[in-house]
Parts: sequence; C-alpha cells; structure tokens
Amino acid sequence: MDVTGWPFDHHGSRAGAGSVRRHNLALVLRQVADGEPVSRAAVAARTGLTRATVSSLADELLTTGLLTELAAARGGQGRPANPLQLNRSGPAGLGLEIGVDHVGACVVDLTGTVRATRTVPSPHRTLHPHTGLALVAGLAAEVIAGAGLTVIGATVALPGVVGPDGVLQRAPNLPHWVDVPVSPALSEMLGGPPVAVGNEADLAALAELWFGAPWLTDFLYVSGEIGVGGGIVLHGALFRGAGGRAGELGHVVVDAEGSPCSCGGRGCLEQVAGQEELLRAAGARDVDDLIARRGAEGPAAAVGVAGRALGVALAGAVNLLDVPTVVLGGLYARLGEGLREIVQCELRTRVVARPVEVVLSEPGTGGALRGAAATVVRERLRHP
Repeated sequence: MDVTGWPFDHHGSRAGAGSVRRHNLALVLRQVADGEPVSRAAVAARTGLTRATVSSLADELLTTGLLTELAAARGGQGRPANPLQLNRSGPAGLGLEIGVDHVGACVVDLTGTVRATRTVPSPHRTLHPHTGLALVAGLAAEVIAGAGLTVIGATVALPGVVGPDGVLQRAPNLPHWVDVPVSPALSEMLGGPPVAVGNEADLAALAELWFGAPWLTDFLYVSGEIGVGGGIVLHGALFRGAGGRAGELGHVVVDAEGSPCSCGGRGCLEQVAGQEELLRAAGARDVDDLIARRGAEGPAAAVGVAGRALGVALAGAVNLLDVPTVVLGGLYARLGEGLREIVQCELRTRVVARPVEVVLSEPGTGGALRGAAATVVRERLRHP
C-alpha cells in the first residue's frame, strides 16, 4: 500500500481507497510545502510512495490550483525535472480582526505570505455589534479586491472568549458584545465563505509559531493592547484549555486592592499594564507618543511599574505551565529592550524551575491578523 504507517482509518477498520487517496494528497502537498521547490522524485523518496503515485497526485494538485510547476533546470544529466511548489496565485486565506478600537483585514497566499492588509480605527465600545461587523466586512471586501486572489475562507480574531459555534461569548472591554454570533453573521455579509473565530492572542501565538523563530515550540505569548491576552503553545500546538478559555492573562490579579476591572474583579494585570493605564501613567497622548518618549522620566517610570506587574503575572503562569520562553507581542514588543529586561528580571527572581528566556516578537511575524488568515490556508494544506 502506498501509505507509510497509515493503513487504517480512525475507527481501526481497513481504510477505503478514497480515504487513502485523500491522505496521500495531503502527504504530497505537505512535503512540497515543507521543502519547496521539490521534484516528484524527491517527494517519492521522502514519503515512500511510488513515483507513479506521486506523479498522479501531483497532477491532481496542479489541476486544483494548489501546486504549480516550475521550469526545469538545465545543464544536468538525464531528463530535467520540473520542481513543484505551492501556487502563489492559488487559494487564499482571509484574516479579520475586531479589536476594542480598530478593525483589520489581511489576505495571505498558500505560503502564508501577506498579499494585502489594512487596519483602520473603529470604536467598538460604543458601536452596536452589527455596525462593527458591517465595518469589518466592508474592509474585507476592499482588501480582497486589492489582493487579487480567490479567498476560500476567513478567520476572525476577537478580544474575548469565543465558543466553538462562532459566538463571541464575552469581551470584557466590549460591554455590548455579549453572545454575538460573529461567524454566521460575517459569513452572510461576506457572501458565503466559511468563517471561523478565535481569540486574538491565540491567533497571534500561532503566527509566532508558524512565522517566528524556528526554535519556538513551547512558549507563552503575551499580547499588550487595550486588553492583555495570552496564547499558550506546548509541543508545537496551541493549548486552548478545556473550554477554549486558556490564556486570559490580563485578568490575573496582581493587586488585590487595586482598581476595578471591566471583568468585574479588582487589581487585574490589565489595570496596571494595559495600554490605557500605561498611557495615563506616562502622560502620553497615544502609543506613538509613548514609544517616542519611553526614555523620559515619566514614561520610563510607567513602563517600569507595568513591566514589574507583567513579570509577576507571567511568573505565576510560567511556574504553572513550565514553558522555557515568553514572547512579548503587540505594544510590549514595541516598547523594546527596556520592558523586556524588566520582565526578564522579575522572572529570574520568581520562577522556581529552569531559567526562562524573554524575547520580543519579530516585526514581520504579523500578529493576530496574519495568524487568523494563515489558519485558513493551513487547513486547506492539511485537507486538500
């Protein structure tokens, strides 16, 4: 059988020819994606499939637009091979983001490369959810037109707890957004493509896993925006928790007698290290002003307070999860080495096990928008 290590389906019975072919299509596609450009002969050698089988499967993937064939290299002995690679003009994924104060849209091709993206202000604390959804749908239409690719699905990054049915159950910083059916509503507005939803920090963590440093396989990603979110990656996979709510780092209590929080508690990390509190404490007009003046006395003191609180919350999470790396994203990445060193110092003091490395998210990683769009194309690569 032309399936290495996979002669049975998930029920334990002998797999049918259709299941075998679907598996083999995904196997060939994955080999091309992992090592492109690559010849049919190399794919056959890596998978254990016969050359004839690989050729047949590759032809099917070419016909469906998932692969493309490059011109053969000249000058070698024998018949030159035509290498295969993912089709940059093939199916594309759409990532959408509904933040507290903005909406964004992004299109990526099959390689995960961003082909078009745009973010605009949008005050969702005061807008009715339907208005916010209509705004992001309109922005999506503009970005899709600019990309010039066929979008096969979308994923929406949301700043709160989302259910498996595509409903935003609760977003502490969006008081009107309770049990909002984001997935079905946006699918209708966009004209039918399937729409999934996910927490923004989880999707940013996936972007870090897929497009960040290759050694990052176990880490805690923390996203600093108006809210503070966390995404947990263990053994190269996103950990969502039993109900999909893992990573709510912003509502870890760092001061039991602190300020009231929108979640209903007091002294949450978000009330000390969230964007709005940072700007207030620093006397900054906006994020750009804070970044420009972060070395001045007031902003530096504010960043110090936020960084120490962030380190306290992260130390508890690291002690619980035993991850070797913390990745600072969003606003925290923009604050740079100063904040990183403060957090690193707190973890060095408070983590009881092995040393933990604190790193800044790379600018090109793309955050929640790129992670959201990439989930669409990666799903197609898994199930061609």
